[in-house]
Amino acid sequence: MSILDFLLLLLVASICGAIGQALVGYSVGGCLVSAVVGFVGAFIGGWLGRQLGLPEILVVNIGGEGFPILWSIIGSALLVGGLSLLRRSTSFRY
Repeated sequence: MSILDFLLLLLVASICGAIGQALVGYSVGGCLVSAVVGFVGAFIGGWLGRQLGLPEILVVNIGGEGFPILWSIIGSALLVGGLSLLRRSTSFRY
């Protein structure tokens, strides 16, 4: 995988993470955090899809590696939703 492929993969993961955060309505950070959320969301969403026996939909091939767009967005939304529940439940404002 070349540097250009890695940067393109980082861009796609950032967009997927940002869409997942927008669906939930909670933001955990900036552009680099969105990329991390997109990568972790792809892992969570891919695992969930395999457990449920669902096919990978909207897979983008970058540098010979497949990146599941739909599962990344779903996994990102689940991850950010869980984080928002944890952060909101532990902060008390009087």
